[in-house]
Amino acid sequence: MSDTAPTKRLYIKTYGCQMNVYDSERMADVLSPLGYGMTDTPEGADLVVLNTCHIREKATEKVYSELGRLREMREERLAGGGSRMTIAVAGCVAQAEGEEIMRRQPAVDLVVGPQAYHQLPELIARSHRARGERLSADFAPEAKFDALTPERRPTGVTAFLTVQEGCDKFCTFCVVPYTRGGEWSRPAADIEAEARSLAEKGVREVTLLGQNVNAYNGANEQGAGLAGLARRLAKISGLDRIRYTTSHPRDMDDALIAAHAELPELMPYLHLPVQSGSDKVLKAMNRAHTAQGYVRLIEEIRAARPDMAISGDFIVGFPGERDADFEATLQLIREVGYATAFSFKYSRRPGTPASAMPGQVAEEVKDERLARLNALLDEQARAFNRSQVGRTLPVLFERPGRHPGQLIGRSPYLQAVYATAPERLIGQIVPVRIEDAARMSLAGALAQELEPA
Repeated sequence: MSDTAPTKRLYIKTYGCQMNVYDSERMADVLSPLGYGMTDTPEGADLVVLNTCHIREKATEKVYSELGRLREMREERLAGGGSRMTIAVAGCVAQAEGEEIMRRQPAVDLVVGPQAYHQLPELIARSHRARGERLSADFAPEAKFDALTPERRPTGVTAFLTVQEGCDKFCTFCVVPYTRGGEWSRPAADIEAEARSLAEKGVREVTLLGQNVNAYNGANEQGAGLAGLARRLAKISGLDRIRYTTSHPRDMDDALIAAHAELPELMPYLHLPVQSGSDKVLKAMNRAHTAQGYVRLIEEIRAARPDMAISGDFIVGFPGERDADFEATLQLIREVGYATAFSFKYSRRPGTPASAMPGQVAEEVKDERLARLNALLDEQARAFNRSQVGRTLPVLFERPGRHPGQLIGRSPYLQAVYATAPERLIGQIVPVRIEDAARMSLAGALAQELEPA
């Protein structure tokens, strides 16, 4: 990394998942030796990177709209005698539609897929030399991570840490296998080195990332799989909390369940998407699990860790979903009880099997089902938060709040917690007595007297 003051300005706009957040941070790392320092707005930036996501509906249209705005901004700057802005598109839309982006948007200087962003310095140099190679969309995660230093520049006391990429599951609605490639796991030693670097810089909590994070199978003398990796990272001094996302029910093994029971560092919060409560729909989705199999798995997890908070993903309006299938999803939600969840209307992703399936559900039906689903999930989330009132929870304070003297932190269950506290407590885990609960957050007071500063 460069120790000199930045001479060029870099703006990265990040769309989508936590892995894209991690990738954006690593892009900044690889560009730092070229003299790039981060800026909060594209105005005045020497390099703008759109780190894109292909999961959500109309993702591509949003990218093209943003590119049109950046092109106009660059033309206005050049007309006023300013410097030229380099525009790059990265991430999953770049991987899936790189050639189309270059065809439709000649103003784009670079297109780089999620496994090739370590090549950004070389690509930038080529683009500045008579517009050389502009597209890199290799599927080679090992090459990418070999090129990335374990040294990071964390921006707070929590950090994301990618441990696994890609997917072999081929759910019929999902583009990830086509944009991120097959499942691949980083070596445990490399992950540990990066985690130690983060802890040495004040990070107290890491969230391990993967498209199928609990399919992790990197070389690890602490035992196979994600459970062994968690045990290894739990030994790092100063690293007090470990989370992971996103998991697949097929890969939630006994060793990982046991780790939740035995490791206090492994937080009692699990994001385990089910997508539907109908076995017919699950089969059409190629999820390779059943609704009751998922419920039994949750029961096993809660038997090992009774205070486990469960989060999930749900898709309504999948092709062929009948009223009875949707009612089965509502019943599963009532049976499991979620602390929080994410819900979506099914939207066609070009090139996926589900996009060509018969029985596409009308938009007004999707809207009605989603409203009913969200009402139930909202009721459960509020109930879970209200259940914390009167408890004293260990809260990791992360940053100042919106009001003077207020700090914001996270409970073990990932809830935002607001409390009046001095800024010197940022980065510390402090007992907080919970006094009030809202839909998305808790409020409380310090549960013990502080020593004088």
